[in-house]
Amino acid sequence: MENKAHALAAGTFVLALLALLLAMTVWLTRDSGERHFYDISTAQAISGLQAQAGVRFRGVPVGKVESIGFDPEAKGQVLVRISVDVNTPITRSTFATITAQGVTGLGFIQLDDDASQAALLVANDANPPRIPLRPGLVDQLMQQSAMILGQIGAAAGSVNELAKALRPTLATLPALSRQSSQTLQSLQTTAGDISVAATQMGKASTSLARTVDTVGTATLPKLGEVADETRLTMRQLRRTVGVIEDNPQAFIFGRGAPVPGPGEAGFKAVNTTGVQP
Repeated sequence: MENKAHALAAGTFVLALLALLLAMTVWLTRDSGERHFYDISTAQAISGLQAQAGVRFRGVPVGKVESIGFDPEAKGQVLVRISVDVNTPITRSTFATITAQGVTGLGFIQLDDDASQAALLVANDANPPRIPLRPGLVDQLMQQSAMILGQIGAAAGSVNELAKALRPTLATLPALSRQSSQTLQSLQTTAGDISVAATQMGKASTSLARTVDTVGTATLPKLGEVADETRLTMRQLRRTVGVIEDNPQAFIFGRGAPVPGPGEAGFKAVNTTGVQP
């Protein structure tokens, strides 16, 4: 009988302890204030978000997730209903994001406001108003990554198209190289011809210089002597012409005194018949 009494006392103590723990749990999790309901409808994935997950407004706990299901008004979208403390300043510009917490990876609803509209969002628990859901940081990174990958793919496609466009040009490079080599050889040949022509012109210039030197040192002095002799001869000719003009007889009798004529002193008659007078 004593053993049965001990067992009954131990069982009663355990039941009382469980009841106390249950009461403490209910007391700790009880809603101490009035709340309003809001709906969030989205086509995004809500991985990590569960019922009873927390709701925060700019980091401050203000409510919890009441239920998660499908939106009857929008086929294929998820409807999340949340309850938020009535003192939370929910406006028409308030929006929600899903954020993962800590190392657990469990999600919670983060409410924020871009202050574009100051009017409060009127609560209606019978038909809760809807708050838009925007992509979170992870979703933004994934979208940007997809965009970057798309841009990389487009760039790769452009490079491929450029390579295709350059193939005909690349195919002509050997021919262009051969043409360039031939052109270079032609230029070298032309340069050689120009060098030979320059050498010949140098020789011609040297010969011309020698000719000019010969003309200057030999021919011109001789021409000067000839000119002097010519001037002397001309002077003598002018004298002769002058004498003849003054004394035409001098052209026949020379430059001596003229023979007196008939009636002039010293005139002597010349016997041309051979008979003595």
